[in-house]
Amino acid sequence: MKKGILVVAAIGAIFFTSCKDDASSKVNAANVETAAERDAQAVYYPEMTFEESEFDFGTIAKGTNVEHVFKFTNTGKAPLVITNASSSCGCTVPSYPRNTSIAPGETGEMTVKFNGSGQGQVTKTVTVSANTEAATEKLTIKAFVEADAEPSV
Repeated sequence: MKKGILVVAAIGAIFFTSCKDDASSKVNAANVETAAERDAQAVYYPEMTFEESEFDFGTIAKGTNVEHVFKFTNTGKAPLVITNASSSCGCTVPSYPRNTSIAPGETGEMTVKFNGSGQGQVTKTVTVSANTEAATEKLTIKAFVEADAEPSV
């Protein structure tokens, strides 16, 4: 019985290994060219180039609302879509073009508002998420926030 199972297994192994076809003969050359073109196009990314990535408001009074507009250009070869912009704290609020595709060569603006909280030298970061190769860009705002005038007693 064992010999019979071994013989059947050996014949099955020979049968499955001897039925190999030449796989390269089944490849369609037109499909290879189409795939190569598609893959070549897939490497194009949008690129977000800011006129400035850092802005200093200088000295401001505590609680003063200030804002700055960061201008950018899509210098890449594909449409740019900003998916999110978030700040390092709630005192900084970015606004950006939502659900908008920015074509290569076009410009856009991102407004960053700061409410003057904190005291002394303050640095806040805005992280911009987009469909660029790096996936994120960083913007920085700075300010020196003056302390409240102390009330006289």
